[in-house]
Order: sequence, then structure tokens, then C-alpha cells
Amino acid sequence: MIRPRPPDWMRSVRFRLAAIYSAALFAVGGALLGSLYLVISHTIDHVNKEELVFIGQPPHDDTGQGLEFRRTIVLSNGPAELQFHRQVNERALEKLRDFALVWLGGLAAMSLGLGWVIAGRVLRPIDDIGAVARGIQAQSLSRRIGLRGPDDELKRLADTFDAMLDRLERSFEAQRRFVADASHELRNPLAILRANLDLVLADPGSSKDALRERAGVLQRAIERMGRLVDDLLALARAESPSERSAPVDLARIAVETGEEFGVLAGAKGVSLDASVGPAPVVGDPEALRRAVANLVDNAVRVAPAGSKVSIAAGRENGWAFVSVADEGPGIGADDRTRVFERFARLDGSRSRADGGTGLGLAIVRGIAEAHGGEVALSSLPGRGATFTLRVPAEKP
Repeated sequence: MIRPRPPDWMRSVRFRLAAIYSAALFAVGGALLGSLYLVISHTIDHVNKEELVFIGQPPHDDTGQGLEFRRTIVLSNGPAELQFHRQVNERALEKLRDFALVWLGGLAAMSLGLGWVIAGRVLRPIDDIGAVARGIQAQSLSRRIGLRGPDDELKRLADTFDAMLDRLERSFEAQRRFVADASHELRNPLAILRANLDLVLADPGSSKDALRERAGVLQRAIERMGRLVDDLLALARAESPSERSAPVDLARIAVETGEEFGVLAGAKGVSLDASVGPAPVVGDPEALRRAVANLVDNAVRVAPAGSKVSIAAGRENGWAFVSVADEGPGIGADDRTRVFERFARLDGSRSRADGGTGLGLAIVRGIAEAHGGEVALSSLPGRGATFTLRVPAEKP
């Protein structure tokens, strides 16, 4: 047999809190009245039925000293008098019991109503949180609870919810910017591919030299798209926790990366200098190698001919670090935080016209944060820039 389901209001937290409050108050009140009843009953049972004692002042005190006197009225030990006193005592106890039951019934009803009101006031901030949560969509994350009042558990809950909404709003905004920037970056090489293909198809009698020239343009556009797609995938991996973790020495990665970029730097007339010490960490070797490579690649691309790129690695204050310094144009104070953003557009000295995709430093930051570290920048305009990747060092 299926039991009927209680109404929703009886299954609510508010009703349960009110019921608990009422039950607790009823139990305390019942215990107090029960104790009082037992004490009075015990006292009455032991009252001397044979004498009543009056203490007071004599009706006429000629001495004026107000002496205390005692007058004892001795009652007969006959059964009629004793029965009379028993009936009086029993009737008083019955009245007290009836009053206690009525009082407890009224207390239960009043405490339940009072508990319902108090529980409603206490739970009102939670209703406000639920109302805000129901009204939030991905396009309207600007709503906040803004709960005022004492710094209690509900206030901290509302503040935590507001902080979560702040993070979600920033995340959605960054995602929208990222999608828009990625679409724009992919649109440019696609437009180049389409324009050159249309040009070739519109002129079937093009010479081999013209076709070769168009093919070179298409190849460069395809390579740019390939680099952009690779960087997008690397950025997605960098911002996700890596499951690959192994002991690795950042110093060795720094030296090997310098060797890999030696030919490219030499072709530009830039010298590479490495000064490293032990820098053991536990992390994803491939991700850390890519982060260091991005820093070195960025430095080599912006370094002028005849300058030097310095690579250093070591361990300091519980951190393992790799720093890459160039003698390029430097980065202005206004751009020192924007340089780590995706598709950051800075001044011409560090634009993507030199072959970058605008994602290299964003990938470095994502890898550093995924390893519990950070990437820092120090720069003076016209005197170069130094990027430092820090990761918690492996404990000895």
C-alpha cells in the first residue's frame, strides 16, 4: 500500500527547523513543569497533617518589643479531618496537573508558530541565493546577492556565492574574447587562401612563376594556420591539470633549449649565453620544455642583431626557476600584464608581424600555473625584458 505523501511545506527545511525548535522547547517546558509537579506532590505528602503553625506578631503587644510568638492549632486525629486534608491536597495537585497540560499544549502551538517565523527569517538569505541562481544565465552573470548583516555563516555563504559568480563572469568573458580572437586570427589566413585560390582559378593560363608565387603565399598561410592551431591546442593542455608527472631538471631543459635555438639566433646575429645551476622539479617534462622554448623563442625574435639573449636557471627560496633576458625594445608599464593575455596586441616592437601567434606567453603562464608556479616579467623600455618562470622545487 502506498502511503500518502506529505505536502511540500511539511517536507521543507523551514518546517523541520520549526518542528525541532518546538519539540526542544516543549521538552524543556515539560521537564520543568514535571519537576515542579513532583516536588510539590512530594512536599504535600510529607506535610504534617496534625498541626498548623502560624508565625507572626501578637495582636496586642503591650511591651512594644514585637516579640515573635508561636500559636499551634492541633487538629484532631480523627479520620474525617485527615480525609478532608487529603482531598484538598489531591484537588490542588489535579488543578496543577490540568494547568500544566493546558500550558504545555499552548506552549507547543505557540512555539511551533514562533519557530516557523524565526526559521523563515533565518532561511531568507538562502531563498535570496536560490532566486539569484535561478535568474542567472550565461549572458547575465552580473547579478549578485549582496547580502548585508552580521558576518555569520549565511553572510559568508552569500559572499562565497558572489565570489564564485565573479570568477564565472571573468571566465565567460575571457572565453568569449578568446573565441572572437581565435576566429579573427583564423579568418585572416583563410581569407588569404581563398583570395589566392580565386585568383589562380580565375586565370587558367597563369605562368609557372605566377603559380609558384601563389603557391608560396598559400604555403605561408597554411603554416601560420598550423602554428595557430598547434598553439591553441597547447594552450588548452597548459590550462588543464597534467596527468604526466616526473622528476625533471629545469637547468637541463634550459641548456638543451638554448642549443636548439642556437642556429636561429646565429642567423639573426644574436648570441645565446647560458648560466645554469641545478633546478630539480616534479612536473610534466614536455609542458615545461615548451614553456622554456616559448620564452627563448620570444626573446630571439625581438632581440636586435648584435645583441645577446641570456638564459639562467637555478634554485632559490624553495623555487626552481628559468629566466630569459633579451636586449630588445622592452615592454612598457601599461603592457606588462597584457603581454600574458591571449592574442595580446602590443606596440609594433612586439607585434605578431614577426611570426608569432600571440599565444606564446599565455601558454607559458598556463603551464606555470598548472604546476603551482608563476611567470614574472621585469623590463625597462629600450633596455630589454626578463621573463622568469618559477615552479616549486623538488624537496631534497
